[in-house]
Amino acid sequence: MSERSERKSLAPGLDKRRLVSGFPFAKEDCPSAAAVAERKRSLATFLKWGRRKRSGMADDASLEAPLCSEQFGSGAARSCCAAADGGLQWEAWGWRWWGFSGPVTVKPEGRDGGGEGAPGTASPLLSRLLAVFLPQGFPDSVSPDYLPYQLWDSVQAFASSLSGSLATHAVLLGIGVGNAKASVSAATATWLVKDSTGMLGRIVFAWWKGSKLDCNAKQWRLFADILNDVAMFLEIMAPVYPICFTMIVCTSNLAKCIVSVAGGATRAALTMHQARRNNMADVSAKDSSQETLVNLAGLLVSLLMLPLVSDSPGFSLGCFFLLTALHIYANYRAVRALVIETLNEGRLWLVLKHFLQRGEVLGPTSANQMEPLWTGFWPSVSLSLGVPLHCLISSVFELQQLVEGHQEPYLLHWDQSKNHVQVVLSQMAGPETVLRAATHGLVLGALRGDGPLPGELEELRNRVQAGPEKESWVIVREMHRVLDKLFPKFLKGLQDAGWKTEKHQLEVDEWRATWLLSPEKKFS
Repeated sequence: MSERSERKSLAPGLDKRRLVSGFPFAKEDCPSAAAVAERKRSLATFLKWGRRKRSGMADDASLEAPLCSEQFGSGAARSCCAAADGGLQWEAWGWRWWGFSGPVTVKPEGRDGGGEGAPGTASPLLSRLLAVFLPQGFPDSVSPDYLPYQLWDSVQAFASSLSGSLATHAVLLGIGVGNAKASVSAATATWLVKDSTGMLGRIVFAWWKGSKLDCNAKQWRLFADILNDVAMFLEIMAPVYPICFTMIVCTSNLAKCIVSVAGGATRAALTMHQARRNNMADVSAKDSSQETLVNLAGLLVSLLMLPLVSDSPGFSLGCFFLLTALHIYANYRAVRALVIETLNEGRLWLVLKHFLQRGEVLGPTSANQMEPLWTGFWPSVSLSLGVPLHCLISSVFELQQLVEGHQEPYLLHWDQSKNHVQVVLSQMAGPETVLRAATHGLVLGALRGDGPLPGELEELRNRVQAGPEKESWVIVREMHRVLDKLFPKFLKGLQDAGWKTEKHQLEVDEWRATWLLSPEKKFS
């Protein structure tokens, strides 16, 4: 009997390709050679078992041999063997992430053979718990820094919840809760003024800084949480100064509304970074579930804590300072755990400076660990990308001088006295052009600083220090020639190191321009 007819007699409709591959794979999802070899061995065992079964020669060894296997995400695979009664016995699930594994076999009751729990967990209870609070496909569906960030973020949320309870207690006490002489209308008016101030502050801050939150998400996230601690401190101190109570709580609520804008916007930016399978909604929803659980735990602890501190303002203030210290530390550790693979101005300056001094490109992990979060964030040069052309020129001569030597789709003006670089972008400028323009500006700033530089740049530095400031445009033109050799190496180094150069987080305004006095070289 041929192998094809033999397979049909064993399992009608069974296709060898599907048994070997599990399912038809796309080119980019093809299984590894080891996986294909394992499935071929399983096929051979299956065919051998079928021959013995028809001839009555099935033995215990053939029953114990695996017939097939399955795997969920990056978890450990489990195998399936034939049972004596003709059924299937699946190996118990094990997940390498949590360290659960074992040879225990189970005989599923359901047709799917997977039991009730989600694959990759040690028990149905743990399976359901993980499914509630972690994104589907974890850990492969999120960035590698997801778990450490979320753990520290949960710690800071718990500390913030307890501090918030102390602040709320103080505000209610200041409004007059529990005081027979307090006026309901006065308390209502205070509350309305407080909320109105916060709403106006929310609108103004979103207009003022909204476009900058994506560029420096880590710094703004840390700033928002520290400002939230300041706001809660003001609320706790408000009852101590009853004359200024309304002004203090209005200031506090204004700060809290700024926190809500900055914290919410940066959280959305970090969710985009963490989601790796177009699963932003799932990551955001599970983050909300985690935060809700932490806040619920904080409320339960607050119910036990408030009766102990309500009669002792000094003890209450001491608890607040302790929780605030924990809150700031956890926030710092959470933000420091992030490894963002796109370049903003700060990370670009760190990587570029290291490249110019040592000839090596820092990877995302090293650069993120070195990125300042408190002070000293900005490089020495002031860089403005996407400025309007009319701000830089007032005559045909100035336009000709600005365009001369610029063959890339951007124009660059350098004010040496202020160390300020302004870049006009072409209509056709893409991410690579913006990255080159930013690199151009930062390298010009490096000419005014200290530290070793490559030979050609060192010569330009000497000319900058010796020549008049009015010849800045000559240095800019010479820098184009240097960058024609330097930037391709730098760009390739970024890509090899793991940076995503097809997008960036540089702050770029919306102004674009066209000019006809210089041939365009390329657009990217």
